Amino acid sequence: MPQDKFKAKKSLTVDEALLKLMNYCVYQDRCHQEVEKKLNDLKMYEDAKAYIITKLIEEDFLNEERFARSYARGKFRIKKYGRLRILRDLKAKDISVYNRKAALSEIDEEDYLKTLRELSEQKLKTLKEPDDYKKKQKLYQHLAYKGYETDLIYDVINDLLPM
Repeated sequence: MPQDKFKAKKSLTVDEALLKLMNYCVYQDRCHQEVEKKLNDLKMYEDAKAYIITKLIEEDFLNEERFARSYARGKFRIKKYGRLRILRDLKAKDISVYNRKAALSEIDEEDYLKTLRELSEQKLKTLKEPDDYKKKQKLYQHLAYKGYETDLIYDVINDLLPM
């Protein structure tokens, strides 16, 4: 019976883990939570984790404000998420209030309203509901799920589907 099946996985040295995490952070901006999860997956000791995270911050591989800003830009431009959804996601990643505010400053107000309008118009085209009230309700649910603010949603809905 081959012994290879039962060999223990070789653990990484601190320097190997640091290099691996540097590459992980270069590929895409990461938050502290993601880096800690990766270190846990690598089964690193607490002292080693603290050292690696400190090194990543010192050498600017790990920057939470940069992460928050790029996260907000990406989720808004690509997935068309609203501010509330972006804030909720950043909060779930333990991003500080300061960095969450900085992230939202990346979204231009004019682009935001234009995107909300375009999303509303696209969704309206797909709704086959004859009842206007139900149509408004479905549109509202879709936009709220995307993370847009209630008052903005009502403004757009009332503009597109006046009673």
